[in-house]
Amino acid sequence: MPQLVILLPARPRESATPDTPAAPPAAWAWALTTDGLTLTRQGRDTPAQMPEADTVVAVIGAADVAWHHPQLPKAPAARLRAALGGLLEDQLLDDDEAVHLAVAPGATAGAPAWVAALNKPWLQAQLAALAAGGRHVERVVPALQPPDPATADPAPDGTRAADAQPPQAHVFIADTPADASAAPQAWLAGIDGAAPLCLPLAGGLATAWLARARERGLRLSATPAAATLAERALAQAGGGGAAAVAVVSEAEQALAALRSGWQLLQFDLAPQHRGLRAAGQLLGLWRSPAWRPARIGLAALLGVQLIGLNAWAWQQRSALASQRSAAEALLRSAHPQVRAILDAPAQMRRETELLRERAGVAGDGDLESLLAAAAAAWPDGAAPATQLRFEPGRLSLTPPAWAPPQLAQFRQRLQVAGWSLEQSDGRLVVQRGRPAPAPTAGARP
Repeated sequence: MPQLVILLPARPRESATPDTPAAPPAAWAWALTTDGLTLTRQGRDTPAQMPEADTVVAVIGAADVAWHHPQLPKAPAARLRAALGGLLEDQLLDDDEAVHLAVAPGATAGAPAWVAALNKPWLQAQLAALAAGGRHVERVVPALQPPDPATADPAPDGTRAADAQPPQAHVFIADTPADASAAPQAWLAGIDGAAPLCLPLAGGLATAWLARARERGLRLSATPAAATLAERALAQAGGGGAAAVAVVSEAEQALAALRSGWQLLQFDLAPQHRGLRAAGQLLGLWRSPAWRPARIGLAALLGVQLIGLNAWAWQQRSALASQRSAAEALLRSAHPQVRAILDAPAQMRRETELLRERAGVAGDGDLESLLAAAAAAWPDGAAPATQLRFEPGRLSLTPPAWAPPQLAQFRQRLQVAGWSLEQSDGRLVVQRGRPAPAPTAGARP
């Protein structure tokens, strides 16, 4: 899986403030690896010119990270950042809003843990510049890590397991001065069983630290540009010659930092999921000028669909209004006495029923029609009913005990004629119902 490792340049101390962070550089040093152990390619380019990779990792130099070792507060994950800010308030050089904090991997609440502190506006500016060039950083690691958290606490005998390891130190050039005639400033980053330190190589503190570390088997490395300065500093501290300094490039040191478990993007700087980032990229691509014809075409298509739906709705409303007008006209012509028309179909049925009653014609709900329907459908050879009960539209019969075939015959004959039969408390109720569908050809009766 290809990984793109980007080396963030050192933060200029002269011009960087919390309100106005230093502007990102025009190009970044990068390294490409496929296994995390060996370099495949390296170079210095703008973000858009860097090679594609599955994962993008940024490495922060030792001079831009401060280390603290407090007891990790027992606070929920959502409030851990605020708890750390209050705990380290007296030790931070900037305001809490201008500091980004990150906790060591595997840290346990209530136990001492390493906490990294770095300038938040500067880091955000670097990440934003890389993202603008199409390189979304998913992980940020420090170039120099403190001792393993499991070995940082004192042992019962008062010693530390980390103290048994020989001291390590690395000399590098943090930044190049604007004045070409001035000598570049070198820095010493070292670990000696305690918190990492970063000191100017030309100072007396660095010389004293090298002298003490040399007695315990110091392992000193330096970048190619700082190798000569490292040898000179080691000689001033009473060390050996050039053979005592191992030359390690910035890319090789970045690969070593990549293999650690650190992730500095925590709390509010935690990376977004790839799905959300992909959705944002698609949205940005859709808004680009190259997709303007597609946007216009889609808007035109939606407009045509909207116009078509409105035209169809208008046509349906016109057809409904025409049917309503025709029903009202039929009601006025058939029943001129009706003056106010509210519901033409209902009024038509009511007026027609009144005319039928005045003419003495039996309707479907009258006793005569119900008796005629029951008589026509009466089962063959069945005795007459013992009781009759009439309600408007319903005729209840109490026949003698019928065999199931007789009951089925009675029901079928009524259904064919458009009547329905219900059974309730030993009674048969005849009323107008839906006519039975005509049998299809070839169907069994």
